[in-house]
Amino acid sequence: MYFDSTTIVYLDGQWIPAQEAHASVYDQTLHYGTGVFEGIRSYQVGDRTRMFRGTDHYRRLIYSAQSIGLPYHGTVEDLEIISYELLEKNDLTEAYIRPFIYSAPMMSLSFPTASHIAICAWSWKKLLGDKLTNLCISPYCRPHPRSCRIEAKVSGHYVNSILAATDARAKGYDDALQLDVEGNVAECSGANFFFEKEGILYTAPPGHILPGITRDTILQLCKHMGIQVRQEFFTSEEVFQTDGAFLVGTAAEVTGINSLNDHAFTLPWQETLGYLLQKEYETATHQEDDWKVISL
Repeated sequence: MYFDSTTIVYLDGQWIPAQEAHASVYDQTLHYGTGVFEGIRSYQVGDRTRMFRGTDHYRRLIYSAQSIGLPYHGTVEDLEIISYELLEKNDLTEAYIRPFIYSAPMMSLSFPTASHIAICAWSWKKLLGDKLTNLCISPYCRPHPRSCRIEAKVSGHYVNSILAATDARAKGYDDALQLDVEGNVAECSGANFFFEKEGILYTAPPGHILPGITRDTILQLCKHMGIQVRQEFFTSEEVFQTDGAFLVGTAAEVTGINSLNDHAFTLPWQETLGYLLQKEYETATHQEDDWKVISL
């Protein structure tokens, strides 16, 4: 359960009990998926709670809303202040924060004239836990980049992700690795994908993927650590029998992969670059200073 009788949420400028937060059945988002959201983690750093890259997440939230015609006029600074107050009201330190912008009532297929903003938070461990993950190649490909705003975090896009993830779990796997419409590896159902071969990391380039903020953090860590990363297209056959692989995302953080379609990787997880980056990412999220974005 994500909330109980004591949980407080933010909705359109008001603090209300989660059980009293309601939306209209005529909201366009409910019918057509025209909402946008973010997932942000906060961590206990010393004697304070700190969101990791909260500014970047809120910049993307506002961009996502604008990209699909959702009117929103708040600022990143306001959203950050609200988020910290939300954590305080719910006595949360290490938490998952979910801001969500959704449409006002509207049934036509056009841009809405008004929107709502809600923010909630709860304690949530790593999405896939601490164990190594077993993936299968999904029969559901990623949406074509010309069919939608692929770089925006739009609610409706995640029907595709849910189909892929539930299909994988029904087959006995933990998650799905999705291909793009050209048959190249794209990303997992809710996280970006990296693999290692002969000391080099590979990941899909922007275009068919959501270019995640955690993905960007890993790329920056690699630059600082001198790890070579190639952003290029590759097939699933190229992933089999490589040295190691991992997935990254705010909810999943950095999660090691045990196998793809039952093909195990060559190196033990503890000997891979992914394991090293997992530890570096944990350090980054708990550092005293705010994360500084560098130019890649």
